[in-house]
Amino acid sequence: MEFFRIHKDIPFMQRALIFNAISLLTFVAAVFFLLTRGLHLSVEFTGGTVLEVNYPQQAQLEPLRATLGKLGYSDAQVQTFGTSRDVLIRLPLKAGMSSAQQSEYVINAVNADTPQARLQRVEFVGPQIGKELAVHGLLALLCVVLGISIYLSFRFEWKYAIAGIVANLHDVIIILGFFAFFQWEFSLSVLAAVLAVLGYSVNESVVIFDRIRETFRKARKLTVIEVINHAITSTISRTIITHGSTQMMVLAMLLFGGPTLHFFSLALTIGILFGIYSSVFVAAAIAMWLGVKREDLIKPLKPKYDRNDPNAGAQV
Repeated sequence: MEFFRIHKDIPFMQRALIFNAISLLTFVAAVFFLLTRGLHLSVEFTGGTVLEVNYPQQAQLEPLRATLGKLGYSDAQVQTFGTSRDVLIRLPLKAGMSSAQQSEYVINAVNADTPQARLQRVEFVGPQIGKELAVHGLLALLCVVLGISIYLSFRFEWKYAIAGIVANLHDVIIILGFFAFFQWEFSLSVLAAVLAVLGYSVNESVVIFDRIRETFRKARKLTVIEVINHAITSTISRTIITHGSTQMMVLAMLLFGGPTLHFFSLALTIGILFGIYSSVFVAAAIAMWLGVKREDLIKPLKPKYDRNDPNAGAQV
């Protein structure tokens, strides 16, 4: 399905050096912010107190968040679970206060005006658990990267595997750089969004690589640069349909999903936008710089000889 078809190939690769320079500067800036400012980790990673609160009727989350903000818990996570009357509150660690003291302090403040919240459960999440979650998250990220490398190597060629991995890591570092620069809260849901972006980005790269291989087979007179330009141009309509529809869904979560889905959808929004960019101007360009050629994707046919012919294979 296509909304439109561009009959003249757009010279993307003629501007590849400029876009790669922009990508490199953006990547370096993201790494700089990660090293200097770091990520603002959520309670899952740093440890804290988890409160389960029950209300006799539907809980109003915004007034609850406002109350916690006045108490100095602006980073507290508040969300419903199970039913609309059950609320889960995650509080960061506070010096000089135990979990019991934190829970009593919060419940008294919440019930100061209209005593209706009932504390169901208090649980302390230690920093050791948060460290394990961080390690497991990094291992998951590493496994995804290795899996993508192996997949691209088998399906295409090592040059495409390198190009695809560099493009995917470019997307991941850019997302983390945004979260480090603005000090947005990095939680498990954001980590899940980063892993989703990895798969989403490699899918776009595979589509372009497939079209490059197809163009190599059909148009043998085109140069490598012309083949890549044609492959990218011919997939623009498909890119607009798939990424546009996905982005509309993610924007709906960002605008109407509330605080619980805010940073998750924000990470997806950044990842999808940079995923399109990296697939075209990073992955394809790096494959071109690595010297990809027709023989990398299309193996030459070996001549068949007749075994009964005494002159088979003879050279003159």
